[in-house]
Amino acid sequence: MEYKKELQRLIEDFKTNYLPSVSVDLVIFGFHDGQLKVLLLRWKGTEEWCLPGGRIRNDENLDDSAYRSLRERTGLREIFLQQFYTFGDVLRYKHIDQHETLRKLGLPEEAVHEFANRDVSVGYYALVEFENVVPTPDFFTDECRWWDINQVPTLLFDHNDMISLALKTLRRQLSYQPIGYSLLPDKFTMPDLQQLYETILGQSLDRRNFQKRMLGYGILERLEERKFGGAHKAPYLYRFDKEKYEKVLAEESLFVG
Repeated sequence: MEYKKELQRLIEDFKTNYLPSVSVDLVIFGFHDGQLKVLLLRWKGTEEWCLPGGRIRNDENLDDSAYRSLRERTGLREIFLQQFYTFGDVLRYKHIDQHETLRKLGLPEEAVHEFANRDVSVGYYALVEFENVVPTPDFFTDECRWWDINQVPTLLFDHNDMISLALKTLRRQLSYQPIGYSLLPDKFTMPDLQQLYETILGQSLDRRNFQKRMLGYGILERLEERKFGGAHKAPYLYRFDKEKYEKVLAEESLFVG
């Protein structure tokens, strides 16, 4: 009974305070120890998974809506978040048709109309260090957790396509903007940074060329500290120069040449 009351309240809230047929979806990438993961939600009482996201409030800017959804699912505030595509196909039920999707979700009759309408969704991707995240489900879901990027199940709607395109966009971004400020600890080694790039790109990089390019970018500060405890010579620790890093992001300076 409480569930039905809260559901009805949310439906009325959507009708009154949110834009109809426009939503945001978030591809939240998490990196830690050489693993790239994506955050997914499991709908109540089902084994069906999807991306986090939500509707946009009438008095809310689009980006603000995406940041709000991101905070609600991760508990984090200062996160790299970027819009990457608008999904507006007439049929966005890619793997499971609309009728079967709504049946699987077990939505009561009064809620079906709200979810059956055509939605245009603005896709964003975010980059986080996933150990800093507190995955939090929403009202419609029982579970929020990380999935390895290579083990993502068949998702509801067109969310598999969203992940694929977000990953392609992220990989392209590596050619003109730095990545790592929100994904690495404050102090890190050059091998740590290279491992991050290799994980995202899905391929190995030449160590010398990578180091030369990164240092030539002018955004790293080498510290007088070394990281000890490994099998090889203790590498120097680095950190990002935040001011220079943000300047490069703003200017979109070319990374590869």
